[in-house]
Amino acid sequence: MEKSKVYFIKDITPENIIKVYEALGISLKEKVAVKLHSGEKGNQNFIRPEMVKKMVDYVNGTVVECNTAYAGARNSTEKHLKLLEEHEWTKYFDVDLLDSEGPDMVLPIPNGKVIKENYVGKDLANYNSMLVLSHFKGHAMGGYGGALKQLSIGCSSSDGKTWIHTAGKAKHQEELWDNLPEQDRFLEAMADAASSVVEYFKDQIAFVNIMKNISVDCDCDGNAAPPCVGDIGILASTDPVAIDQACIDLVKNSGDPGTEQFFERVNSRHGTHTIDVAAELGIGNKEYELIEI
Repeated sequence: MEKSKVYFIKDITPENIIKVYEALGISLKEKVAVKLHSGEKGNQNFIRPEMVKKMVDYVNGTVVECNTAYAGARNSTEKHLKLLEEHEWTKYFDVDLLDSEGPDMVLPIPNGKVIKENYVGKDLANYNSMLVLSHFKGHAMGGYGGALKQLSIGCSSSDGKTWIHTAGKAKHQEELWDNLPEQDRFLEAMADAASSVVEYFKDQIAFVNIMKNISVDCDCDGNAAPPCVGDIGILASTDPVAIDQACIDLVKNSGDPGTEQFFERVNSRHGTHTIDVAAELGIGNKEYELIEI
């Protein structure tokens, strides 16, 4: 298989997000959903609206998010909309909370390893293309968060998040913590869900990962640890497997003293298993060419 191209630029600026995206040589068509993480209440590490405004405007995109499946300020539409305003997303963008109303949209996963369908916010049907604009960092349950997590947990509805986390055992928030599966089954369900969103948009999807404020914790954590690895840069690809693998490798090869702490989180959760399974499902390639611009 031919290596996937991953473009990389070290200096993290709003202008360089556009520059690395332009290197892909693609044009996302018509109505563009920009999936990003808007940050849990209290989180200090999430990428701020000012950093991505030029990129969202460049693709004439609509910022999209979904409700969570855990206690916090984003597990109901009412609370989530209030926090989106507090974090100033609605100051700069049109924001579509994809699962603000049901019923969920169901994406089939006929070749899924663990789950055979994925539940996403029904408003996803209103978009022709997607820019997955991810903040690369650690994650308490998944080990790390990048493009594959945004595709899976990020695009799923509140019920869909429970479905993935429980590897297809439950679909309601109150059932989540009593139905957690063996760790690898959760990661495989996440890869399954990611594959369904890639299949839905086909060639009308692109990925940008921002390696800034790299904590062991996700932006979904209201009390996240401070960054442990220095800022590395911005990556862009049309391959979600390759871009996440490249981010893992860049941290590994950074020489940063916080690398050991970061990989303790990743490895203790088998985090890269998600990358391996996504590659097995055929939505990307772990072999890549890193092209610095």
